[in-house]
Amino acid sequence: MTEQSTSSGSLTLVQGTAMYVGAVLGTGVIALPALAAKVAGPASLLAWVALVVLSAPLAAVFAALGSRYPDAGGVSYYARLAFGPRAAAVTGWCFYFAIPCGAAAAGLFGGAYVAAAVGGGQLTTGVTAAVLMVLVGLGNTYGVKVSGRFQLGLAGLLVALLVAAVAASLPHADLARLHPFAPHGWGAVGSAAALLVWSFAGWEAITHLAGEFRSPRRDLPRATALAVVLVGALYLALAFAVIVVLGPGAADSSAPLGDLMATGLGGNARWLAAGSALLLTLGAMNAYWAGAAKLGAALGRDGQLPAGLARGSMAGEVPRRSLAVITVLSGLSLGAVELAGVGPQPLVLLTTGCFTAVYVMGVAAAVRLLPRRSPAWWLALVALAAVAVLLVMSGPYLLWPLLLAAGALGYQRYRGREMKPGVRELA
Repeated sequence: MTEQSTSSGSLTLVQGTAMYVGAVLGTGVIALPALAAKVAGPASLLAWVALVVLSAPLAAVFAALGSRYPDAGGVSYYARLAFGPRAAAVTGWCFYFAIPCGAAAAGLFGGAYVAAAVGGGQLTTGVTAAVLMVLVGLGNTYGVKVSGRFQLGLAGLLVALLVAAVAASLPHADLARLHPFAPHGWGAVGSAAALLVWSFAGWEAITHLAGEFRSPRRDLPRATALAVVLVGALYLALAFAVIVVLGPGAADSSAPLGDLMATGLGGNARWLAAGSALLLTLGAMNAYWAGAAKLGAALGRDGQLPAGLARGSMAGEVPRRSLAVITVLSGLSLGAVELAGVGPQPLVLLTTGCFTAVYVMGVAAAVRLLPRRSPAWWLALVALAAVAVLLVMSGPYLLWPLLLAAGALGYQRYRGREMKPGVRELA
């Protein structure tokens, strides 16, 4: 198999790091520190530390694959190299059709903060989510170069806000609030970790943009390392501040970031919290939509989705048709949960079930593709063990990726032939 090291892309190291930060940091900081504290108390900090540590090998493995095989197909492309076209189709469908569910959930998370600031209840939440989708869709129609600059600006503002919120609130910290450390028992740490998986999804998303880097082989691993350190530090700092500043009240907070801002800065911080939530949501949605739109074009190119989506699969091109599909499906997902009145939780669980399946296929492909006994290969084995645990924790929510797998295989059968490896020679 040939490795690809050249690229005609435009993403710089800094922009790529910002894409990663937006994809992973995402909406997890809006509510999950408080939810984890409710489940495990101060011991939830151990769950945060564990997931930061476990995310490092997973991120490194995807960076190693992306730098060696920069292709818009991302994990789906690696699955094809390792296991053939059927595995690629299943992997691609699981990622591509998970994004609309995740986008709708993210939009609702951001919308809830706006509703808390301006009132209007569920209507404001839903309308805000819809507006966010339109903004991200329009932003990506101008291409990944514009998207990268947009993401860089968002990431900079987001990091500044989070650092300011934590720094301003820490003078009000009381270490006595760390006791009792495990009020719900040590087993609750595992429950908190399962909840926090949503916060650490995203290390695979930028693989679809690997070909858009100016120098994938050099800059993708560097961007990954920078993002792991930055995201881990921000998550741990925020989770610690929520515990020692808000204390037991954190468990009942629906807007912990806003509460930290109010504690540190005084006054009514609902508008600041809403602004932070919107930045987080825009960043996550922008990064995922950019990657997913490229993936859809690559799947169309390789015959795993209709060929009409293939335009835009090459580096530097804009996959507008695939982007339109993502936008429409996201709107339908949002409309479905709004009509049903069930909120974002089902969307979150469906999305994480799909991502877990993608992780398993991706790291399994890495074990087969990366040079045996190299540092990246050993990290792939560690990551495979970690995602196997996540797979077990997904439980019944694996039904959605199983249905998508059936759809992908059914589509291949409908086409009536095995797809060729694509436009690149895989000697």
